[in-house]
Amino acid sequence: MDQKILSLAAEEEAEQLQACLQNLKGNELRDLVTKQALRGKEICSFLRGIFKGSPCSQQNGVVRRLSIYKHCIQLVESGDLHVESASEIIRLLMLEAQRLPGPALADLATFFVDAVKGGSLFSGKSLELFPTVLTALATSKETVVYGTGELNGGELKKQLINTLCSSRWGHQHVIHLTSMFRDVPLSTEELQFVVEKVLRMFPKLDLQEIPPLVYQLLLLSSKGSKKNILEGIINFFNQMDKKLKEEQKNSESMDLEEATVPADQLRHVEGTIILHIVLAINLNQDLGKELIKYLKAEQQGDPSRALCPFSVTILLSMAKIRRFEEQVFDFLKTSIMRSFKDKQFLQGSKFLQDLAPQRYDISAVFLEVVANSVFGWDHVTQGLVGLGFILMDSYGPKRPFGGKSMETNHSLSKTPAQQSCKLGADILLEAFKVHELIRSEILEQVLNRVITTAGSSVSHFIDLLSSIVMSAPLVLQSSSSKVAEAFDHLSFLPLDTVQGLLKAVQPLLKISMSMRDSLILVLRKSMFSGQLDARKSAVAGFLLLLKNFKLLGSLTSSQCSQAIGASQVQVDVHAHYNAAANEAFCLEILGSLRRCLSQQADVRLMLYEGFYDVLRRNSQLSNSVLDMLLSQMKRYYETEPDLLPPIKLEGCILAQRDQIFLQEPLAHLLCCIQHCLAWYKNTLTLRQQNEEDADEEEEDEKGSEQELEEMLESITRRMIKSELEDFELDKSADFSQSTGVGLKNNIYAILVMGVCEVLIEYNFCIGQFSKSKFEDVLGLFKCYSKLCEILKEKAGKNKLAVANKIPQSFLSMGFVCNLLSSLFRDSSLIHEESLAILRSSNEFMHYAVSVALQKVQQLEDKGQTDGPDGQNQEKNFQNLCKITRVLLWRYTSIPTAAEESRKKEKGKSISLLCLEGLLRIFNTMQQIFPKKIPQFLQALDTTDEDIEEGNINATEKAAFQIRQFQRSLVNQLSNAEEDFSSKEALLLINILATLSRLLEPSSPQFVQLLSWTVKICKETGLEDAPCCKGLLALLFSLHTFVKSPVTILRDLAQDIHAQLGDIDQELEIEHQAHFALVNSKTAVPTACLLSLSQADKVLEEVDWLISKMKNHLGLEAAENASQATTNQPLEKAVVLQLGTLLTAYHELLQTALPTGSCVDTLLRSVSKMYTTLTALVKYYLQVCRSTTAGIPGRFEKLVRLSGSHLTPQCYAFITYVQSESVSFAAEKKKKEKISAEVSTVVAKVLRETKPIPNLIFAIEQYENFLIHLSKKSKVNLMQYMKLSTSRDFRINVSTVESALQEQDADDAENEPDNDQHPASAQSDTSQEPKKKKRRKK
Repeated sequence: MDQKILSLAAEEEAEQLQACLQNLKGNELRDLVTKQALRGKEICSFLRGIFKGSPCSQQNGVVRRLSIYKHCIQLVESGDLHVESASEIIRLLMLEAQRLPGPALADLATFFVDAVKGGSLFSGKSLELFPTVLTALATSKETVVYGTGELNGGELKKQLINTLCSSRWGHQHVIHLTSMFRDVPLSTEELQFVVEKVLRMFPKLDLQEIPPLVYQLLLLSSKGSKKNILEGIINFFNQMDKKLKEEQKNSESMDLEEATVPADQLRHVEGTIILHIVLAINLNQDLGKELIKYLKAEQQGDPSRALCPFSVTILLSMAKIRRFEEQVFDFLKTSIMRSFKDKQFLQGSKFLQDLAPQRYDISAVFLEVVANSVFGWDHVTQGLVGLGFILMDSYGPKRPFGGKSMETNHSLSKTPAQQSCKLGADILLEAFKVHELIRSEILEQVLNRVITTAGSSVSHFIDLLSSIVMSAPLVLQSSSSKVAEAFDHLSFLPLDTVQGLLKAVQPLLKISMSMRDSLILVLRKSMFSGQLDARKSAVAGFLLLLKNFKLLGSLTSSQCSQAIGASQVQVDVHAHYNAAANEAFCLEILGSLRRCLSQQADVRLMLYEGFYDVLRRNSQLSNSVLDMLLSQMKRYYETEPDLLPPIKLEGCILAQRDQIFLQEPLAHLLCCIQHCLAWYKNTLTLRQQNEEDADEEEEDEKGSEQELEEMLESITRRMIKSELEDFELDKSADFSQSTGVGLKNNIYAILVMGVCEVLIEYNFCIGQFSKSKFEDVLGLFKCYSKLCEILKEKAGKNKLAVANKIPQSFLSMGFVCNLLSSLFRDSSLIHEESLAILRSSNEFMHYAVSVALQKVQQLEDKGQTDGPDGQNQEKNFQNLCKITRVLLWRYTSIPTAAEESRKKEKGKSISLLCLEGLLRIFNTMQQIFPKKIPQFLQALDTTDEDIEEGNINATEKAAFQIRQFQRSLVNQLSNAEEDFSSKEALLLINILATLSRLLEPSSPQFVQLLSWTVKICKETGLEDAPCCKGLLALLFSLHTFVKSPVTILRDLAQDIHAQLGDIDQELEIEHQAHFALVNSKTAVPTACLLSLSQADKVLEEVDWLISKMKNHLGLEAAENASQATTNQPLEKAVVLQLGTLLTAYHELLQTALPTGSCVDTLLRSVSKMYTTLTALVKYYLQVCRSTTAGIPGRFEKLVRLSGSHLTPQCYAFITYVQSESVSFAAEKKKKEKISAEVSTVVAKVLRETKPIPNLIFAIEQYENFLIHLSKKSKVNLMQYMKLSTSRDFRINVSTVESALQEQDADDAENEPDNDQHPASAQSDTSQEPKKKKRRKK
């Protein structure tokens, strides 16, 4: 039968073919089709024959066709057919589908939908036919009965798609169905149905099935719905990442069976999908634009959803596409900066932390991306490197590099810019560790920036380079050529950059001979350079080499743990070379350095400052170094034992024409000798203990040491005998900076003072508490202080010079620490007699404390101090602890009043200096050693010595210190007015403010300090403005860590109003004072300006909250219901803040403030208030537009309050300010007798009052948006606002009345004498004072 059908079809006998098919039953025909399909050869011809014999014009032909279609679909899905046969059948069916009538197409489409719902599709091959059926159905104009109604083709297609997307899909068909929809013409709504359905299927699929599905979705995105597709993919993987994190966090407590997805599998899948997305964006750039647009919008509302590790990885991979590179990096840079700014903003306000806590750490996100990129994400590495360098370039330190280089290692990164820069460095460092391919690129870029970035700081790049070298020194051996190339530029770089660079790469020099050799060549060339900086760089390089290449037999003292040396890297690859050749190597360098002793003072200075560290690291070089120093000192030493002065100052200067230069920094040379000798003696003792056979070596080395000691003894003896005239530096000498003689004398004086200081330290150290040595110390100090006095006198009226208490001291930090301990804390009877000599000189003790202050300041500014061990942070910390203990004991033991009553002296008393030193130390500790604060507080507390580090309660220890200073401040405030010291009280307040930062804000100690401060402010009637300002600032700073300070602002405003009176002079204010601190002397400008600045901060916080609320509103419409509840607490807090602040402004605007800064500041602050109110009105406009929610009652109350308590007072205050300006101008005219008209002067004053028009504009803007909101919300908010005053033409009734009365009085005086009696009677009555109106507060 099948052959007959084929032959009839071939002969085109349509009627016979129809008759033949008519005689066949449906089952028989289907069996024939199955038989032919299984054979596979002539199935297409057979089907064509059937279709020819089943014309669509006949009903039975349509039924037959439909039956064949359904049977063929089942055959294809059965999987029994050959792949080629199945494809041929589907292609034929697709061609013939266009001829089917509408009802048949509807029936066929419904069959497909039922098959998907029923799960009867196995291979999914037949789904290729479905798009053709749907397309044909959509274009069909016939009306089809569907369900209970009739639909046209397009409507039916929509209905079928909706039904399909609402039904259950087998996970094996999701990809086929998604692919199928690409060929179906879809409307926007239909596409959204499809996309949402596919995205809902994600969690039900295996991870391995998701990449091909995402690929199909991305192809589908060409039809539209790009945002939904990208959002769905990003949200799904964001949730997967969060789930994985939770599992890893709880992995110890979880059973193995509960673990879902392995991390490596998830990361590989994510990597594949990111590649798909980036490829799709490359082909369709609209997709990239949509992604950036979506993430920007999302970031405004919820940054944790917008910038999750997955989305960040997509963006960084997109950055490889040139068109998107700039957009991506700009977006990421601003997002990072905004996140850090928000974090900083929140840290300063407990009010904001409670309302909108930030649970999102952007640094962790980017570092997680770096960690995830290990799983074959090579496409993201380029973006990571680019972002890291962009952050470091954009937000690196702006100041010139130098001085503060150490600070970056020890102080916390505080500003958002510093945190962004640090994040960039962390990204690059972590990427360097995990990606071998990009290591050379990162290293090359870092070195390029260090070398080529002229005029700006490169400290952050040097820190990064140091971290890179420390993390993998052996790995970097392969890149030694790049580092060696960088060495070629050393002579052209600033000195600080050279020092930083050499310190950073120093571990590499230990393991790479070739690198060391290339550095030495460069340094030798630089030594003979014509540029001074190049020679200084050479000295720095050579000293670094000497410090870090130890000779065989050098002692390892406990001091060798210096920050410069990278003790982590102990790689002796060439052990034989190191032991045998290092000595020759170091002696050769010393030979090069000996040439520096004949160069400029700056070069010699570097050498003298570096020799001590060289000896500490290489004790075997002590003989050579001491010899070098001895030969240099002999040039300036007067050998005759009785000749005065003992030093030749003439050789220390160089005269070129009219200019005088320092040639030899003699004091630094002597300082170097003194420290090297002290170290040498200590080392010699150690060596004698360790080596019994060292006698011969001693004999060789004793010469230089003894000679230098005798030299120092002789210089000491003769310096004490010398008078200033011997140096030609008496009071009659010329010290002016403009003449050559004056310059020479200044240089001489500074040299002599430096020599005296060095000898003071030397004699104190070797004196062993002998009376004679301490007398020598005092004699040297007298010489020093005389010169110091002369220099101060000669400085004349130059206040800056006088302000510098003492010149840069040569005393070392360790010595200052010991000296203070001896002077103030040494109570042993053996030392009492000798120390009494030094203690008898109050000036000497004053000097010792001043030098300690200078050293602390130096540590705070530079992160290190001058002198030996100045860069050893552990020793600096120990010294600070000791100095603090001494200063604290000195201040608490000897009251300032007792000290001052004993001796009135110029300048600050020792107690005040101690207090100032304590303030500086507390600040320095928090900046330089934030992690060591518990140990510092423990060191101050002498009661509990044996507490372990981990058990120290920093809050309790800090509270103990705070209580001591509280007692001192209370004593100070309770003193009589003549005994009150403003300086001391202010220092105590600042110390309390500094120490309060060490308390935990949630601790009872913090609350106790706050309540104490409130009590002091309420009960102390202090009239000293600086102290008042300090106390109020302390009150505000403490209050912000507990809650918002608006109530305090309101109380302060009422106090200020009561103290200064009302703008209406007829009003008498009855007021119960809140703060006794606010009085007639402190109300203006101190309390007023401080309150207004705090009000501005509150307004900033409210603005920030309003912007957050707007961003929440901007999220998806589906989320609006939940967002409304999210915003409710924020809205309530904002309205309460503004309401309370409004009452404070209500008081201040009625206050008779004097013309000047307070008036201008108040006007500007009120303008900001109106701007914030306008922002809130705009927010509620947005609420009315996007939701059905109305205006809350509390906001309506706020508007009413602004209409009754703020706007009228603003206009009254403006009138008051202008009238005050007129009277001020009139008085000025009378005083100066200026002939110009008063009106001209008034006009000028009014022109200068710029805040007034700005305020009026802000009021009108507020009222303008209120009108809009009233229309939108159908609530008449303008009923609470009074009509604004016209600024162009204004009649002030009271002013007019007073003018008329004056005119009547003038007329009465001009009348005849007979009218005088009634007039006088009238005047008598008018002289009676008017009763004042009372205003209760």
